[in-house]
Amino acid sequence: MGTARVLGGRYELGDVIGRGGMADVHLGRDLRLNRSVAVKMLRTELARDPRLWSRFRREAQAVAGLNHPAIAAVYDFGHDGVESDALDGSDAPFIVMEHVPGRSLRDVLREGRLAPEEAVQHQLGVLAALDFSHRAGVVHRDIKPANVMITPDGDVKVVDFGIARVSGDAGATATHTRAVLGTAQYLSPEQVRGEIADARSDLYAAGCLLYELLTGRPPFVGESAVAVAYQHVHAQPVRASVHRAGIPPSLDVVLLTALAKDRTDRFPSARSFREALTSAAKGLVRESDWADMETLQSVSAT
Repeated sequence: MGTARVLGGRYELGDVIGRGGMADVHLGRDLRLNRSVAVKMLRTELARDPRLWSRFRREAQAVAGLNHPAIAAVYDFGHDGVESDALDGSDAPFIVMEHVPGRSLRDVLREGRLAPEEAVQHQLGVLAALDFSHRAGVVHRDIKPANVMITPDGDVKVVDFGIARVSGDAGATATHTRAVLGTAQYLSPEQVRGEIADARSDLYAAGCLLYELLTGRPPFVGESAVAVAYQHVHAQPVRASVHRAGIPPSLDVVLLTALAKDRTDRFPSARSFREALTSAAKGLVRESDWADMETLQSVSAT
């Protein structure tokens, strides 16, 4: 039985609990504070690129400032290796994040589609997180069911801001190509075209997420990522109410705006998306649940 790897003399690495195009995520333990954490490590081959290394660090610093109950916290940043200007495979940067117990929405959806009121509640949590991050100038760029955790208490936690882009970072498109190849079902048309993602790109992905939560399937499906990407640019989604009886027309209207091909035709902000969804879904969600969501949303306004 081997000795567990410890990063920075503090973070003990456990099993891999997630893999992405740029990094692997391990379950870990902060030996100093004796708490579970998630440790995201940049892939070895990418760590050799000083531009990616630097961007990974800048993004960790930006996300570390996002203190919101619906966003998984970032605790620390470091690198595994000797302090040196020379980057090699042994000097890989890592981000230490809050470990969120529970299940991802991807796992929840595998068990079947959600009740409409539950779908709306989860979506409002995601939009509260995006409202806060966008106001801080941070675009997530990879909103999808796998990156939304539901805790045992039913709370929403948006995770994996690891490919997030700080507003104004013009070099953050091509470098993340591999990170989004597997998430074509949630790509905005502008991302498919290779343009820089902004907050409205997150809102398009959030629209795809809401569509899937309500209907049990994303708005576009195909035999390949290329086929799905083509539809994002050129095809109109079937109304959600066609896939599922009982979805009110008002929710179809919300989705139509969120999934507009031209980003200027979408909701201008996560807050406006949330307000439209709140209005459209009146009657679907219990008043007590609205009270809980309003408390969460008030955090975004501060």
